Amino acid sequence: MKKEVQEKIVQLQTMEAQLNNLLMQRQTFQSQLYEVENALIEMGDASETYRVVGQVMVATDKPKLESDLKNKKKLLETRSNSLEKEETGLKERFEKLQAEVMKEIENEKSAKK
Repeated sequence: MKKEVQEKIVQLQTMEAQLNNLLMQRQTFQSQLYEVENALIEMGDASETYRVVGQVMVATDKPKLESDLKNKKKLLETRSNSLEKEETGLKERFEKLQAEVMKEIENEKSAKK
């Protein structure tokens, strides 16, 4: 196999690892987003709100907590969307490079016959 093809295969493996990393990051953000959305729903009618600080729950101002959660939600949505776009672009480059490698391998097989 040509050195160029081997280098492209290594590049594909690197891209695959990057895709897996992006997917894990996005899943983490999605999980955090789910928790924030649930917290906002749960505190809807609550008269008292608390925030966990270390291992202690501390009473906190409801409007302040609601504002903090909404800001966190917005940030998580932005990060998740950004990662999704990055993932899409990387997938497209991966598929293009994979097609090139497959074509080169097929050409090498045909040349040997």
